[in-house]
Amino acid sequence: MRKTHLFPALLAPLLLAGCVDDSATYYIDGNQHALTVRAMQEYFWNKDITLDLLASRMPDCQRRISLGKLPMPDVEIELFASGANVYTLRAGEQVWRVETEGCSELEAPEQVTGEPLGLFHLDENRKLVFEKAEPEAPKK
Repeated sequence: MRKTHLFPALLAPLLLAGCVDDSATYYIDGNQHALTVRAMQEYFWNKDITLDLLASRMPDCQRRISLGKLPMPDVEIELFASGANVYTLRAGEQVWRVETEGCSELEAPEQVTGEPLGLFHLDENRKLVFEKAEPEAPKK
């Protein structure tokens, strides 16, 4: 192998090393019924993260829904239960609603309502994680 061909091969892992390519899952009813968010940064110099949602209720349906791009510091996606098999996701001003009966995207609501389930976010190591919401304290 000539040395000129060796340089790009050695450089490629360095260019990809700082990239985000991870997913985190909220399990609804075992591993057959879940919502998974995937975060992907194509190049380490990109400031934006491409987000997709995978809604699945196997064996009936599975669908990938594009959530678009967010700046890396803004990758905090709240998840809410908004009815039977209906879930709302919110990142800042952006809102998405999906249902897992047929794994489809619904029209985004004007106001987010429902039980808070948790938060998808990047941790200190730039790994996507899902943190369950703290249960609300009973009202006295």
